[in-house]
Amino acid sequence: MQILDDIDHILVRDPAARSRLEVALCYPGFHALLLYRAAHLLWQAEAKLLARIVSYLARMLTGIEIHPAAVIGKQFFIDHGHGVVIGETSIIGDRVTIYHDVTLGGTTLEHIKRHPTLEDDVVIGAGAQVLGPVMIGRGAHIGANAVVVRDVAAGTTVVGIPAREVIGESHDSFSAYGLSDNLTDPAELELQALKLRFEELERRVRNAKEGEGSGI
Repeated sequence: MQILDDIDHILVRDPAARSRLEVALCYPGFHALLLYRAAHLLWQAEAKLLARIVSYLARMLTGIEIHPAAVIGKQFFIDHGHGVVIGETSIIGDRVTIYHDVTLGGTTLEHIKRHPTLEDDVVIGAGAQVLGPVMIGRGAHIGANAVVVRDVAAGTTVVGIPAREVIGESHDSFSAYGLSDNLTDPAELELQALKLRFEELERRVRNAKEGEGSGI
């Protein structure tokens, strides 16, 4: 049964969840998903106004906005949930986890595929913005507060604004908020290299002034 499958997946993903009953009664992400599935069925049945009304009620109750036309797979988990926005042409695969304040947004006013596609096992950290018809590959992790405007390869982690791949970081397992303990931002590495270069130049200038070296 899909509802029990969704609940059991939340129990696996969230160590704070203690029972099926607790998840069913106290998890807004689960409530939003139930109402989305009802709204999606109405949308497919061409009862589009009613579908939007159900979607709006879900937003009022949970703080999570999912357009009823979006396509969402199995075992979808919205952790904490408040502030999540999932646009009309979004496609989400199986076992995807997203956190609060995530936006899957569009960047054009045209009636085309304008929202992201998330393949299976994607994790999107809190506050991340994934914009446009980008493809997020299977098992990719989007770090908290990242802004993604380009495709992300399968099994990679991206961080920052705009999002960039973390060099040497690949994985085949879940990590909370899309981040592991040993991530190093590539921009940080570049800044460290510049700092070392600047210190070396300062040393050479100082030596030249003191007559102890050839200078620059």
